[in-house]
Amino acid sequence: MQGTGGSRRDTVIVHGNASGTPTPDGSGTYGTAGSATVAVEADDFQARNLTVSNDFDEKAHRDVSAQAVALRTAADKVLLDSVIITGDQDTLELDGAARARPGRVYMTNSYVVGTVDFVFGSATAVIDRSVITLKKRWDGTSAGCVTAPSTPAGRKGFLIVNSTFNGDVAPGSFALGRPWHAGGDASLDPQTTVRDSTLGSGIRPAPWSDMGGFSWKDDRFAEYANTGPGAGTPSGDRPHLSDARASGQEVGDWLGDWPPVTS
Repeated sequence: MQGTGGSRRDTVIVHGNASGTPTPDGSGTYGTAGSATVAVEADDFQARNLTVSNDFDEKAHRDVSAQAVALRTAADKVLLDSVIITGDQDTLELDGAARARPGRVYMTNSYVVGTVDFVFGSATAVIDRSVITLKKRWDGTSAGCVTAPSTPAGRKGFLIVNSTFNGDVAPGSFALGRPWHAGGDASLDPQTTVRDSTLGSGIRPAPWSDMGGFSWKDDRFAEYANTGPGAGTPSGDRPHLSDARASGQEVGDWLGDWPPVTS
């Protein structure tokens, strides 16, 4: 799927369903996954040079569950190159192809914009050389979280590398991630690693958060060699990988035998 314009902003796929939006037949609501503007369930999918947006208006529909997905992937070997994925809560859902096999995603030269848990799911995913933009909520407040991985045990989760975290939000107001044990599943082992990236001032000094009664300290959250005003020194609330461990958390370790070909 490739935009034909000179800019990724010239081709925009947009819709505005949220989790709590009623379905036309009156049978219920869309749910989080069903709210997606674009849903990908085919292996070897590629998207280039376009924007996928969910423009659900949280302010106008405050009585509706506001999770509103722009792009959902549930497939293996998904390449997102030079795209913009934008929304508010739950913008980019990256899921595995099936419980029995992983779903690998490689995003590069791209932008992701959101407020709460706006990169989430069970996929083995790399966000490389991209910009993650932190966004204020509809009421002007700054309080959010970037990632909410729900990684199965024994698999790799989210790796964000060579990227920039920015946004016009209050200093120290956003977490880098929190563990999503979907359905209260204690067997999951959520993972986010953020490395070799520039962290803006919006990132919290203690950048990881608990979720749903599960402590981030019981899962896999770490940084390595980040810089910028939102970066910090290692501590009990801010674990950093050793050089030896970081050598095993590179892009190639995530993608395995799949070398995505970018433009």
